[in-house]
Parts: sequence; C-alpha cells; structure tokens
Amino acid sequence: MRAPGFWLPGGGGLAPFLLTPVSALYARATARRVARAGWTAPVPVICCGNVTAGGAGKTTVALDLIARLAAAGVGAHALLRGYGGSARGPLRVDPARHDSRVVGDEALLLADLAPTWVGADRAETARRAVADGAGAIVMDDGLQNPTLEKTLALLVIDGTFGFGNGRVIPSGPLREPVAAAAARAHAAVLIGDDETGATRLLPDHLPVLRARLVPGPGTSSLAGRPVLAFAGIANPRKFFDTLAEAGAIIVGRQTFADHYPYDDADIALILAEAEKLAAVPVTTRKDIVRVPPRFRDGIAVAGIGLAWEDEVALTALLAPHLPPLRPAAQALPAGTSDPTTDTATCTA
Repeated sequence: MRAPGFWLPGGGGLAPFLLTPVSALYARATARRVARAGWTAPVPVICCGNVTAGGAGKTTVALDLIARLAAAGVGAHALLRGYGGSARGPLRVDPARHDSRVVGDEALLLADLAPTWVGADRAETARRAVADGAGAIVMDDGLQNPTLEKTLALLVIDGTFGFGNGRVIPSGPLREPVAAAAARAHAAVLIGDDETGATRLLPDHLPVLRARLVPGPGTSSLAGRPVLAFAGIANPRKFFDTLAEAGAIIVGRQTFADHYPYDDADIALILAEAEKLAAVPVTTRKDIVRVPPRFRDGIAVAGIGLAWEDEVALTALLAPHLPPLRPAAQALPAGTSDPTTDTATCTA
C-alpha cells in the first residue's frame, strides 16, 4: 500500500487531527511493548532500525555493516522479520529454495552477503543464529521489538523524508515519538542531506553519522544510455537520483507501492513501454527478486551503496562492541571490493 499524502513532511489537514486520539493509543501501546526486557545474546547485536513506517535505508546500512564486520574477521548473521513473506520462522534463508513470497525481498538481498535468518520471534531466531555460529547479529529493523537486547542501536533516517509530518500512526508515519526512539538509540545515521531538519529533533548528546547513497554494481554500465526506471520501494526518488548521478538518461519512470508483488502483466507493460522509448528497463536489486523469474534476464539491475562522511567516527562507534576493527580502506583482503560501494549494495 502507498502511504497517505498527509504523512509527508509538512502534511496536515483534517485527517491527522481527527486521527490523533488513535495515534495516542498507538504510541502508548508501543511504549508498553518496548519497555519489556529481552534476551541478551552472547554475541554483539547491532540493530539498524528507524522510527518511520516504510524504508529509511535500514537494509543498505545493514549490508554495509555486515561487509565491514566480515572484512574485520567477524562472521555476522543478518536477522529480520521477513516483511512481505509468509514464513514465520525461525528460518535460515536459502536463496536457491526461498523466494520473496516466502522470506521477503530484503532477506534475499542480505542472504547474498551473509547467513540470514527470518522470524517473527527475534529472540528465538537469534538463538538459532548463535547456535549456527554467528559471531555477531545485524538486525534489519527491530528498534521497536523488545525481545532481543541490542548492543548497538542505530536510528536510520532518510534525509529526504525525515520524520514525515512528525505524527504517530495513523496520523503520520511514526511508529513512536521521535524522542522515545532516540532515547534507546546509541547513534543516528542520516542518509543524504537533511532536507526536512530531522536532526534538529534529536537530543544533542546523540551522535549523528552521515552517509550518502552512491552508484553500485551494474550502474556504471548505464551511463549515457536511455533507461526506463521502475521501482516498488518506499522512496523511489533515491533510486532515480542515484541513476542520474551515474549518468543514466532517465526517459521514463514508473513507481509502485513498497514491496509491490509484480505479476506477468505488470512486467509485460513495462517492457513494452521500454521498447517504445528505445530504453533499457532498469530496477533495483530489491525489486528484481519480486519480478517473475522468466522476465529477469531482460531487465538491468542497478545497485547502490553507502559512502560515509566520517569513516573514523563509524569505526569508533563499532569498536567498543567488537574485536579491533581496521579502518575500512585497510580492512579488506586483496581483490575484495570496498563495502561502502560495491560489496554493500541494495536499494532501501
């Protein structure tokens, strides 16, 4: 489903006002839930969470951190609910057996990089990961889930969307008040420019790490070529902007709801429009796993990665919770791509 227009930054009107009593109930219920104690794993647990419904770049950050940990000799496992999939878990994802209908699209992206688990019960799923040899656990989402204690909680913020209209569901996109989420976070990660002034709502003591999206694998080959770009993600603008940064000539754009399950008719129409425009059809890595398999070879896939403004600050944040980490430029074995660009690529 698409978020209502009044959830956007600056959104207002009668609807959010009328829904305020329901939002208050939602916020109180969340506060009671997150106050519960969870299981403390014997390995570090890093949570890449957010406070808004929809994408903020959590998976992109999780992929980046997993690659960094691997380069430093830490065998991290990914853990997530598996939104959009039918599996309740705990289940270790096998890309050869499971598709997005079973485990969700984010799980398949993470499973390309590291052992990945999906499960509604985060604590039990984490126990399974630890038993399977996880040296650390990187959670994609779960900041509002109390069943698993976090060693390091990151509040991920999309610079273009911020906190939307600043209201709690259903009056706005917030899962809880910003102050409540920030109080449980060890740092915030701002992706892109702070177009809405979101960082002004964070407490002064909370460190803010800044990063930007950069073109990843498959994107450079599109430079100078006309493309028809389509995406079913929370903020397709990020994808389109990254394509433009890579030099692709966007002659057509099509957007779908986040996690949209493409069918044959959808893709046939996209391919027909691309042919009409003499353009290359291109989508995100997150979208391609939801495209019917028989169409995938005819669609280009553009990855994205993260470039951190302050690598030293990132390493310093991770260091207390993990074995000694080498600076990113030195941490990679010979012949391995930099995790800020090629290795950690996904679409948020």
